[in-house]
Amino acid sequence: MTPTRRREFLSAAAAAALLAAGRDAFAAPSQAAAWDQVPKILARIKPPVFAKRDFGITKYGATTAADSDSSDAIAKAIDACNRAGGGRVVIPPGIFNTGAVHLKSNINLYISAGATLRFIADPKKYLPVVFTRFEGTELMNYSPFIYADGQENLGVTGEGTLDGQCTRANWWSWTTAKRWGQPEGVTPPDGRATLTDMGNRGVPVAQRVFGEGHYLRPVFIQPTRSKNILIEGVTILNSPMWEVSPLYCTNVTVRNVKIDSHGPNNDGCDPDSCIDVLIDNCSFSTGDDCIAIKSGRNADGRRVAKPTENVIIRNCEMKDGHGGLTLGSEVSGDIRNVFVENCRLNSPNLNEALRFKTNAMRGGVIENVYFRNITIGQVSDAILQVDFYYQEGAKGPEHPLVRNIDIRDVTSQKSKFALQLRGFPDSPMNNIHFERCSFDNVATPDVVENVKGLTLTDVKVNGKAAQSPA
Repeated sequence: MTPTRRREFLSAAAAAALLAAGRDAFAAPSQAAAWDQVPKILARIKPPVFAKRDFGITKYGATTAADSDSSDAIAKAIDACNRAGGGRVVIPPGIFNTGAVHLKSNINLYISAGATLRFIADPKKYLPVVFTRFEGTELMNYSPFIYADGQENLGVTGEGTLDGQCTRANWWSWTTAKRWGQPEGVTPPDGRATLTDMGNRGVPVAQRVFGEGHYLRPVFIQPTRSKNILIEGVTILNSPMWEVSPLYCTNVTVRNVKIDSHGPNNDGCDPDSCIDVLIDNCSFSTGDDCIAIKSGRNADGRRVAKPTENVIIRNCEMKDGHGGLTLGSEVSGDIRNVFVENCRLNSPNLNEALRFKTNAMRGGVIENVYFRNITIGQVSDAILQVDFYYQEGAKGPEHPLVRNIDIRDVTSQKSKFALQLRGFPDSPMNNIHFERCSFDNVATPDVVENVKGLTLTDVKVNGKAAQSPA
């Protein structure tokens, strides 16, 4: 068995130990052999099947009255559905207001066509605090709007809408100096800096209690430490920050989802330390990365040591955002085996098409990432950006490793750069291959710093054949 094949069967801890012992020991599979893994991964990704029982929330007291709060009614319907052995908790047509929704095993939260589940803009509706991550560091914080912990067979489906009601007058203001709910004359604490420091010092998670007064926004949908997840069909609007972010989950399907949310840090879909994930036929227009694969931040991510592995992204559309198809920046637990195909990206407000970001605090390994059949209209910056100088840049002790990136049959109509690759002198990126690609209307020459093994085969830039660096 080759080292790469061996790694597929290793536990995360064992793989981490091998990497620590000699992380340059693994070679990339061939491009053909790599894509041969996809049917095997898809065979393991099986959406849950739910019992044919419906629990309509109006039966439990939910109402469409403008000033109503259906949180208790939804919780009662979830409890009844769970006790009965599972089924659908149905949001019927109309607008229903709610606070945090906590799902239990074997339940599909079904948002009917013509229904809007609207989340109340009051932080107290998302207390008590729950276990989660904020930007890759574990803590106790406000509940995600839709949350589950330690459950299985979960769904959020339907043709209706989930509206977070977030604006710059409420949750989004928490990225500014004057924050929603902040008392007059009081300087708010820097919750992000405090949490990052706790993570780096190894403060026990039970002591990292944030929530009220710390101004760390929750994500929208976050199944946590769970398995067999289906998020399908819904439209998601106006999220506090990351929108769909399964955490420590296995067997996740996100398909036919439309996300339109332009607030700060409004990533569309962020699998975080997850295994076996399919993102299929989704549409993204966001205030940050459209898709961003994560695995924990800095020392806390290395402590947890849970990689994201075996991710398939296909048939998706990316419009506005920072990066379209992104890995990072929280990559301290490693990312490997990512397959992207048949996606379309096009917007003057989309910065990079394919984006990798890390630094000397994040470290981590990103390896075995495969793109094919990607159609790009225009982006404002680069087709491929690999940036080791993101945020803290070289200020840190870690040596990030990015290797074995294979990019084939990609076309672009307009960009500033084709390639913007910046590794560290003592930690260059390795083995990046382009084949059968065409990049037109490229305004600026490539940036290529500290790259080993960059190869270009049948690649054209502005109609001229591009040569591999010597």
